[in-house]
Amino acid sequence: MAEHDLTARMAGHLDCHLVLPLLEFLQERHLYPEEEILEAKIRLLRGTNMVDYAMDIHKSRYGTDDVPEAIDNIHQNQQIGPDQIETLYQYAKFQFDCGNYSFAAQYLHQYRALCTNIERSLSALWGKLAAEILMQNWDVALEELNRLKEIIDSKNFSSPLNQLQNRIWLMHWSIFIFYNHENGRNGIIDLFFQERYLNAIQTNAPHLLRYLATAVVVNKRRRNMLKELIKVIQQEQHSYKDPITEFLECLFVNYDFDGAQQKLIECEEVILNDPFLGKRIEEGNSITVPLRDEFLENARLFIFETYCRIHRSIDIGMLSQKLNMRYDEGELWIMNLVRNSKLDAKIDSVSGTLIMTTNHVNIHEQFIESLKNLNMRTSMLAKNIVEPAQAMQQATR
Repeated sequence: MAEHDLTARMAGHLDCHLVLPLLEFLQERHLYPEEEILEAKIRLLRGTNMVDYAMDIHKSRYGTDDVPEAIDNIHQNQQIGPDQIETLYQYAKFQFDCGNYSFAAQYLHQYRALCTNIERSLSALWGKLAAEILMQNWDVALEELNRLKEIIDSKNFSSPLNQLQNRIWLMHWSIFIFYNHENGRNGIIDLFFQERYLNAIQTNAPHLLRYLATAVVVNKRRRNMLKELIKVIQQEQHSYKDPITEFLECLFVNYDFDGAQQKLIECEEVILNDPFLGKRIEEGNSITVPLRDEFLENARLFIFETYCRIHRSIDIGMLSQKLNMRYDEGELWIMNLVRNSKLDAKIDSVSGTLIMTTNHVNIHEQFIESLKNLNMRTSMLAKNIVEPAQAMQQATR
């Protein structure tokens, strides 16, 4: 599943310290050879002052205690004492580069209270946000994210392209927060669907649609955004697609239930191997991936609801197969759904079918009606074009 890994795309929009947790996740999942991950860590750490960590990684990679000159130079060049520190900002940056995120956050906060340089203050706020993310202080990180967003949206940048790039950076960094904060799934929908941010996604970061689509699927209260999401996915299908976006397109655009079934299998693998979506929680002797479970449950519900809208009588065995469930699992799942919802349907246990008793949407009738409307609109358009043209010709005679 390395083909669906977005780490390389994401890294270009992140501080190098924020990339390290992503590499740790990939290392645990064994998506790439161990030596490739270790090499990537070594290259990444060259841009920091995390000397001890870099030396440990080098020893793991090469099995030697010999310190390479590049790492040794870092250590020699960064012997910074209090007398050499010219500014609070520089000291805070040094602490951050050493991995002392708590100290960095404190000093950057103090610096911003005293700073009158707008550009340097903005840089300090980015640093403060990164430090809070790395310490997993999600409430504080969300406050800093909102503060940064206000500045980005109101500041006069040197060019629109610069402002666009800042919005793209903000969205990439926000994923750390939104997929860990208790209200994050609402937060990512609220931010990414704002016109200026959605335009930024479509302009230069369509891969972020994976995280927006996942949030919409698992958030039952935001189903009203599904139509808009499908529209964007269709517009960007030539620049980006993955099993999650393709699942939604198969189901809601093509009504391809077999395709949706296959994509749902692939969605599970994508989620398990994504550093943001595949968060694992230990419960006793077992390990669960809550987002994977929520996604599959809601995706199956999408399949069920869509299938029921276009069929009167549904074979439970066939539907179970499309839900990627065994017959007994599917039957129980459908029974519980019918019992706990307002769905007007009944189960015929003898024939093993689900019978819909309410009026349903006939997809073929809907298609024919759409063609009628299209013909009518085409005729009106032609009339509006031809009649003025004819009138102009008569006037010029």
